[in-house]
Amino acid sequence: MNTEKISLIYPKIKIRNESGEVIRVTEPGYKTLNEETIHNLGLDAIVQSLSPIEAERAFIMRVLSHTTLDPYVAGYRADVFEDILNFPSLREDMMKILDKINFLKSYGTFKKEYEESASAFELIHRLEEINDYIICVEAIHNCLIGTDIKSEGLNNLREYVDKVYNDNAFSELKEDIKSLKGSTSELKSITLGINLNERFEAESIGVISINNKKFSKSGVIGNFSDAITARKGGVKDGNEWDEDYRFQPFKASAVDIAASVESLGRFKIASSSPIGLLTMAAIPQADSTVDVTRYMDRIVNHMLYITVKKLKSVLNKYVNVTITDITDLIPEFVYYIRFAEYVEKMKAAGYKLKKARVVAGDDVKSSEADKKDRIYTRAQGVYNILLAQSHIADRIDIVKNDLDFDTEHLVYVLTGANRGGKTTITVAIGQLFVLAQGGIYIPGDYFEYTPVDCIYTHFPADEDKTMDLGRLGEECKRFKELYSDAGPNSLILLNETFSTTSFEEGYYIARDAIRALLKKETRTIYNTHMHKLARDIDEINNEASKENEAKAQSLIVKTDGGERSFKIAVAPPEGMSYAEDIAKKYGVTYEMLTE
Repeated sequence: MNTEKISLIYPKIKIRNESGEVIRVTEPGYKTLNEETIHNLGLDAIVQSLSPIEAERAFIMRVLSHTTLDPYVAGYRADVFEDILNFPSLREDMMKILDKINFLKSYGTFKKEYEESASAFELIHRLEEINDYIICVEAIHNCLIGTDIKSEGLNNLREYVDKVYNDNAFSELKEDIKSLKGSTSELKSITLGINLNERFEAESIGVISINNKKFSKSGVIGNFSDAITARKGGVKDGNEWDEDYRFQPFKASAVDIAASVESLGRFKIASSSPIGLLTMAAIPQADSTVDVTRYMDRIVNHMLYITVKKLKSVLNKYVNVTITDITDLIPEFVYYIRFAEYVEKMKAAGYKLKKARVVAGDDVKSSEADKKDRIYTRAQGVYNILLAQSHIADRIDIVKNDLDFDTEHLVYVLTGANRGGKTTITVAIGQLFVLAQGGIYIPGDYFEYTPVDCIYTHFPADEDKTMDLGRLGEECKRFKELYSDAGPNSLILLNETFSTTSFEEGYYIARDAIRALLKKETRTIYNTHMHKLARDIDEINNEASKENEAKAQSLIVKTDGGERSFKIAVAPPEGMSYAEDIAKKYGVTYEMLTE
């Protein structure tokens, strides 16, 4: 049975020829968000709210922080998440089954090597575990078959488990386990055969059959008497047995045992027939009940050992391929389940979350003729999920915004009043991409996008990180590294970059930075208090147009009658700078001071 390892989060990319045949399978490339970006986007706070278990949080963060440009991966994840979200009973049932499998994998004895001296109890316990594995595979099969799932990922899993479930060897294994469990549970007595020497002394003893009824004392004596007196001459001619049995030396080598097991084929098990593996051994020297009991234990244990060994060899491919692969899916199911619970909680609080629509890069830049009309991102009615999360108890209304990235609006210079929501909006855009590319519903009404290969943030650094280079030096160094790492498919979020020096110096550095970003054609939001930078956008675009067609635009957080509206719009900047807003707030304008 050939099965391909399934992942619900990291699908492989199948490259097909013109006729649709798969010619090769590749792994998409991933980039990792740095710790600064993770913190700036509030991902650590979001993940912290998903689960109290550190291992779960670590896995979820690992998925969110690894980004790939391939739109197939984002769409694959989004479809799986939608199935998990739409079928609460599926995720509940699957986790119960997977938890049981994980327990067997972690604490079970099946993978351990057992010696022939293992006790009958231990070996029969092993049969119970094997049976539990079979039950789990059947449960997963029934769970997936009985649900109207739509995603490619869960359908692949269903097909995978279905192949295992319907495999002939697996069906035979189920029957073997069922028969053997029934036989071992009914084991009540053993019929022995004794060989005599010339002095009529017992020299060896062998197992004739394993029975489902105990012998009574009178029955044993009566049967022995009948055997001696009922036949002519009193002794049976020959040693032929009217049942199907085989002998095997008790002290055979491992090679002999394996050969004997192989020659037996399938087990013939019935309540009144031999179990199939019969042994011969010298009778113990001591003639005591204890020695006989120990001897019988060795016989029974030996037979069970051989039996379980055969079953293990048959089941190994299912345990190694099926069980191991399925248990590897547990963290992936947990990833989707925790986010499904999170989305349900946010929706219950009145916040809107929707499935994003991922668009392949070729769909937005199919030819040079329509290059000016390329739309990289279209966001409608979106908001900062962390802001909503922090107010889930009081259920405040959060202002929603629209934003497009296209050739004419590829770099935004965002200005507005102090504490007007510039940083909140900037962070919200980064969150949209992280959640959407992770397959999770986004906070908002609509989000259509081409994936980014990575997200880079440049927010003010802590004071202790600027001691060696100075604050401006540290900002320049970080921006140079960020710019070098980013590409045309990246997302760059700048928050008050180059604001730690004088206005004149910061302005000229920022102006050159925008021109460089336009040349690289990288989606960017530059949140700044330098309103002059936004007013000079046309000049910057004219300078940059000699080398590329991408343009920057002034984006503002509008005010409504002097009040912050937290709504953004593409428009020239309002006012001179946020310093004027602060001066008015604290009454230090000339008019306010001299009144």
